[in-house]
Amino acid sequence: MHQVASERTDWNAIREEFPILREHAHGHPLIYFDNAATTQKPRAVIDALRHYYEHDNANVHRGLHELSARATEAYERSRQRVAQYLGAASADELVFTRGTTESINLVAYAWGGKFVHAGDVILLTEMEHHSNLVPWQLLAARTGARLRFVPVNEDGTLALEQLDSLLTSEVKLFAFTHVSNSLGTINPVADLCQRARAVGARTLVDAAQSVGHLPVNVQELGCDFLAFSGHKMCGPTGIGALYGRAAILDSMPPWHGGGEMIVSVTLEKSTFKKPPYRFEAGTPNIAGAIGLAAAIDYIERIGRPAIFEHDARLAAYAMEHLAELPGMRILGPSGRRGAIVGFVMDAAHPHDLTTFADQRGLALRGGHHCNQPLMRKFGLPGTTRASFYFYNTTAEIDRMIDILRDAARFFS
Repeated sequence: MHQVASERTDWNAIREEFPILREHAHGHPLIYFDNAATTQKPRAVIDALRHYYEHDNANVHRGLHELSARATEAYERSRQRVAQYLGAASADELVFTRGTTESINLVAYAWGGKFVHAGDVILLTEMEHHSNLVPWQLLAARTGARLRFVPVNEDGTLALEQLDSLLTSEVKLFAFTHVSNSLGTINPVADLCQRARAVGARTLVDAAQSVGHLPVNVQELGCDFLAFSGHKMCGPTGIGALYGRAAILDSMPPWHGGGEMIVSVTLEKSTFKKPPYRFEAGTPNIAGAIGLAAAIDYIERIGRPAIFEHDARLAAYAMEHLAELPGMRILGPSGRRGAIVGFVMDAAHPHDLTTFADQRGLALRGGHHCNQPLMRKFGLPGTTRASFYFYNTTAEIDRMIDILRDAARFFS
């Protein structure tokens, strides 16, 4: 059924809804393959931002005038839309943040500061983005907790046969990525969450590379926390969200202090609102939340199953043709994966290769992708990464292959 839906989608018509894709770079038509870093925005999202600023711009929650009421209604309606998109039980389980990084830091400071103690273990994986590694390093340094890691196999999958020896009763939190931003690996999130629950550990899912690409339902996954960024799913920058199960959020203290998150303030002390407002001190990114809801509406009109199938076909097509190039090494699993292909070519350093491609209108990303420990494990300074979204085409991949073939000749 999903395959039929995907085949019936007019992807070329969808592509026309993204104004930036008509841009040129260095005199060449733009080919944008840097979607794992940030995605482009459809006209519907741009129009939603413009409408807010032209018609409803005001601060939320505290104003008694008409514009404030309209802004508040739109902001809270956006919270409900995001919660619905994730399958949360209530909009109160959805905290707006600047994105995945801030969401994870919120958990590390507010939840970790209260519940993680010396001798506790925080379990991560070797494929984590720095955003899901550095906050836990800082927490461990503050509390005396220990970090433990699930190894990554040579094929880019997790060494899950070692999980039983790593996921023990000492583990307070198991935090892991859903889709690797360097390898494209799709981890078995529901199974990992179930195994963590069996030993009493909380779970946090980094869904930055998954929530805009495939169906994600927090109740089906069984996670305690889930973090994502709006700009990686057609939304604005500077907005994202943290999902947290209601009982857990309610047990956590604030991590920022300021206006809106309080019930009462005296010179000596303050009392705080219930979640999610307890965690949203100050004026929020109102326009960003509205733009994120517009992006969700846009994605849902296409359908995440159709998007996943389309993206998977692009990744498979790219891998097949990249493998034909000389001196090519492709990282990550050969089977089912996200729309991310990281590779190295013998001919050139990833930075040089990415610069060569840019001069021909092709936007790739070269470097360690905030995965320095993972790159070190594979003995690499970094990779060149092509990452796709539903507005990309196989014709663009053909052009990428031609450019990389030219690069191999140029640098040899």
